[in-house]
Amino acid sequence: MNYFSSNFKLGILGGGQLGKMLLYTTRKFDVFTKVLDPSAEAPCKIACNDFHQGDLMDFDTVYNFGKEVDVLTFEIEHVNVEALQKLEEEGVRVFPSANTLQTIQNKGVQKLFYQKNNIPTAPFSIYMSLEELIHSVENEVISIPFVWKSTQFGYDGTGVKIVRTIEDLERLPNVECMCEELIDFKNELAVIVARSVSGETKTYPVVEMEFHPEANQVEYVICPARIPENIQEKATKIALQVSEGLQHTGILAVEMFQTKNDEILVNEVAPRPHNSGHYSIEASYTDQFEQHIRAILGLPLGNTESIVAGIMVNLVGAEGHTGDVVYEHIEEIMKLDGVTPHIYGKKQTRPFRKMGHVTIVNKDVAEARKIAQKVKQTINVISK
Repeated sequence: MNYFSSNFKLGILGGGQLGKMLLYTTRKFDVFTKVLDPSAEAPCKIACNDFHQGDLMDFDTVYNFGKEVDVLTFEIEHVNVEALQKLEEEGVRVFPSANTLQTIQNKGVQKLFYQKNNIPTAPFSIYMSLEELIHSVENEVISIPFVWKSTQFGYDGTGVKIVRTIEDLERLPNVECMCEELIDFKNELAVIVARSVSGETKTYPVVEMEFHPEANQVEYVICPARIPENIQEKATKIALQVSEGLQHTGILAVEMFQTKNDEILVNEVAPRPHNSGHYSIEASYTDQFEQHIRAILGLPLGNTESIVAGIMVNLVGAEGHTGDVVYEHIEEIMKLDGVTPHIYGKKQTRPFRKMGHVTIVNKDVAEARKIAQKVKQTINVISK
């Protein structure tokens, strides 16, 4: 099929920053794109060929949108799976598949998938309600501390809490949830796997992630990860095991813990371009967004190697600021060598909302990390 400057139509469910960055590639290749998003002010609106506003969880909205495209993909997991299944039955190519999304959408189902496929992960238990969880704690079936996760609709630290006391339990919502053993780890790592329609598979280098202690959001992504080669090989092998089990098409980000004993445990996966791969826009031969487009269209996969070391710094809304956004001191960071800001196009900021990111590239990863620290300390995402 001819995708370039043709009548082919690619549909994207979700019009946020990930979709916007996917459009960097579709515009470069002149691939016609249609985007569906609930917000009239979605970042994708200015860059796609055809924008539709609508509810991603509504069956009819997603189904009718999907009928108008040749290939359908998504940049967010919270979409109506039943609509995707119906579209697949009627011949629309959906990548990643509805089956892949269904496995990942519920964190409990995702964990059971790891267990079934002998993929190492933290010990866990699943509860249908808060009452059931509290009963298990009171009867010493599970013991505090542990990590509590809502099985659905969590993102960017939302729906994740560390439970250290009985009082912490009382502040949790009454939803289906999962409890994980609190892992004593020394590094949080990620590997992005690209898998094409044809089955061609490539991996990006292992990256290291540093998280904000309160918001549970990634603050820095460091590539290459500052870990021994044997740990890199182990993490990559496990990421490929997850990819093979899911039989996904497109980009799959596999987040992992490196324990104090150098075990690798899979935490979560995302079947789409991911925060842990943003560095690749400036630092890699083929960035994750172009790779995703190549994979879902069955085009040859690009080179995943890094040209230089890359570090990504997340730009999130400052605490105490809600309203029209101002990127304070952005000109100062742009004076630094190897620094590139990416602004997502969200007009309103609020505490910890993802508003953009900054990439720092350098031949020396240690020097890049120093510059990243300076960037973090200089720029502020505040309101007017």
